[in-house]
Amino acid sequence: MPFILFERARNWIFNYNMNYCRQFSLLLFFLGLVHFSQAQGISLKGKIADGSNEQPLEFANIALLNPVDSTLVTGGMSDLDGTFSFVGKPGDYLFRVGFIGYRDFFEKIRLGDRPTLNFGTIKLEPESQNLDEIVVEGVTSMFESDIDKRTYNVENSIVAEGATAAELLATLPSIQVDDEGGISMRGSGNILIYINGRPSNLSGDDVESILSQFPASSIKEVELITNPSSRYDAAGVGGIINIILKKNTATGFNGQLNASIGTREKYQAGVNLNYGREKANYFFSYNWQDRREIESGSGTRTTSLEGFSPVLDQDQDGLELEKTHLVRGGVDFTLNPGKTLGFYFQGNFDDESELADINQRNISSSGTLDSTFFRRNEEYSVSSNYEGGLTYNWEIDSLGQKLFTSFTYSKDERSQDEFYEQQFYYGDGEEDPSKRIVQTNNRPRTSGLYVTQLDYEKPVGKSGTIETGLKGTFGNWNSGQVFAQGDLSTDFEPVEVDSLTESYDYTENVYAAYLIFKNKKNKLGYQLGLRAEYTETLGVTEKRNQEIPNNYFDIFPSAYLTYSLGEENELSVNYSRRISRPGIWGLAPIYQVNDQYNVSIGNPYLQPEYTDSYEFGYMKGWERYLLNATVYHRYSTDVETRITYLTENNVAVQTRENADTRSSSGFELINQFQVSKNMDATLTGNFFYSKVNGENIEEGFSNENFSWTISLLSNVIIPKWFSMQLQGNYRGPIVQPQGQIEPQWSINLGAKREVLSGKGTVSLNVTDIFNTRNFRITTQDPRFTQTRTFQRETRIGTLSFTYRFGGFKENREDRDSRREGGDDFGGVDF
Repeated sequence: MPFILFERARNWIFNYNMNYCRQFSLLLFFLGLVHFSQAQGISLKGKIADGSNEQPLEFANIALLNPVDSTLVTGGMSDLDGTFSFVGKPGDYLFRVGFIGYRDFFEKIRLGDRPTLNFGTIKLEPESQNLDEIVVEGVTSMFESDIDKRTYNVENSIVAEGATAAELLATLPSIQVDDEGGISMRGSGNILIYINGRPSNLSGDDVESILSQFPASSIKEVELITNPSSRYDAAGVGGIINIILKKNTATGFNGQLNASIGTREKYQAGVNLNYGREKANYFFSYNWQDRREIESGSGTRTTSLEGFSPVLDQDQDGLELEKTHLVRGGVDFTLNPGKTLGFYFQGNFDDESELADINQRNISSSGTLDSTFFRRNEEYSVSSNYEGGLTYNWEIDSLGQKLFTSFTYSKDERSQDEFYEQQFYYGDGEEDPSKRIVQTNNRPRTSGLYVTQLDYEKPVGKSGTIETGLKGTFGNWNSGQVFAQGDLSTDFEPVEVDSLTESYDYTENVYAAYLIFKNKKNKLGYQLGLRAEYTETLGVTEKRNQEIPNNYFDIFPSAYLTYSLGEENELSVNYSRRISRPGIWGLAPIYQVNDQYNVSIGNPYLQPEYTDSYEFGYMKGWERYLLNATVYHRYSTDVETRITYLTENNVAVQTRENADTRSSSGFELINQFQVSKNMDATLTGNFFYSKVNGENIEEGFSNENFSWTISLLSNVIIPKWFSMQLQGNYRGPIVQPQGQIEPQWSINLGAKREVLSGKGTVSLNVTDIFNTRNFRITTQDPRFTQTRTFQRETRIGTLSFTYRFGGFKENREDRDSRREGGDDFGGVDF
């Protein structure tokens, strides 16, 4: 009977989604009919880009001027992707494109019989100065705020020199990293991590071990996409973090060398090379890290279990040694105008050792010491990851019709060997050799990931665009362990423990298709999207020979609405539905033994989490001030959450469960101040209320609170001397079903100076000056109360040097803004 009800429910959901899809498609169709019926005048379209890096420029001003007195006739503004489209009347005009901080572009044009004119790509060159001078005039902001995303140019980040990608993210506004490497944005977890716009399958039990393999010096930009459209994967209910690696495109041979040294034996070095020709651009980079980091932690657990000491007090000191190598290279071929074929490869190699000493003291109700366990943990791991891919871009015509396709494959292998030795002491300090144990654990892991994608874009009417695409993501992950234990009865020779030895194989295939229609009518712009994804998953416990399939089909709509109130003054409203699929680390039903009092295990029956996300934004720019305010609300169901149970043997078992719901409402305010030519500041505040309901798991598993985050980033130039950067952040408490993650704050400071006639840069920074960036969590349950503190080494001083050669940092003093591609206007003269 339950199976029949389940089938009926699934069929009803499928039919509902199909009906929704048909209704949404009809809506797009009728919108297109309405748009086509409005055809009148002459449509002008094109794209505005930064001439130095070819990134799109949003909110650039496009104008048709009277050629006699340069008065404004009509015009428009570029969208978030840099494209523009507006309607003009026949006649002679002076066409102008402008953007603050860039050289204006002018061209004489004549609008006549042609219904559409395509200007191609207009590349604006920054207002620049001679880079041979040591004096730098004005600060360069590392932060750009758009309606749908925020971009951080971390090449300008002084405080991140010598850091890893994980440490870099922890310094950015709105991002928090916990002790297990979990990343949250605006207080919401389940963030999707992209490397160059693609998912990664680098090995690791947490995101942090993935990102630690990328030094910050290899990263160009970090994009935070808080509410992605249907163009993006539906995964990641908290949003998408896209890490863009460095890749130069300048002509000729050029490159960059960098090296850094940090306190307590932290070393990093790298090289970026580029060789650009007319028809091809070759790039290669290599980065090496050798880092030694200390760790410490403490915790207290109180319980009323009979037969056990009421208080367990523990502390630990650890040391982590890690060496990584990152190799990346590729080539982009221009086959003929409008067609580009690219190939890239990437290799990550990691060698890591972790050592820890743990003291666990059992305290009586009177406060005296009952007994002590001393445990030494040693972990050694070696991993390698290989990734390669092909891309093909085809600009089909001058009207903006485009085709993009790509294929990537990555393979990952990791071996990890763990050794534990535990000794027991009575309250008077006397050791009991009969309670000594020795444990070993072998944990091999492998994975493979195929991603294939096809995207097509076609303009329709005068200002509309249809985008559609297909994507397939096919992954397989395998994780296992062989756990053995030895004691006095085995002469301390480890013997395999059957109940703790297992292997888990997980396959996940996602088939996706999307359709987007976007249009602009005067000051109103809108974008409607629909994404469909069919997911096949199969988990197999190899030793128990248990198969757990889970297949499902979902529809993910998105809608964006913008209204221009004037120059750099815009309102926006958007909505999207997203999903968070459980990964192998949350699913694998394999016990991980941290010590005799703490273990963790995955839940192979976890279901995907769904989130509906709503945002209302307002952005207004003045000459020296930019305001970006957003009110948001997220409502999630089947929320994947961390739960801790206490067994009758006083062992805390941490696992994952699906809580009923989580709601989060907040207000985010971003303020950018250009205080003077030599100083700027970005102040970000995020205030939110969260409520999680886990009554379906156990009565009382619900919690709520109000929290906030505040971040300050400031750049100061001391003319003819150096530039400074100050970054600080505060994060309030984060609600959990059984308690909360406690507040955290830190301050970072750095300075740099240009040397060698602008070809070199020397920088010095100190992160977490006051050594306050620790992780503290409080867990409350009817059977126990637990507090835990964990701190990695975060107060680090780093000295860095960068050298550029062959024009890696271009001198653009004599380069003007220009137009590439598009229609030929025949040298209009009037």
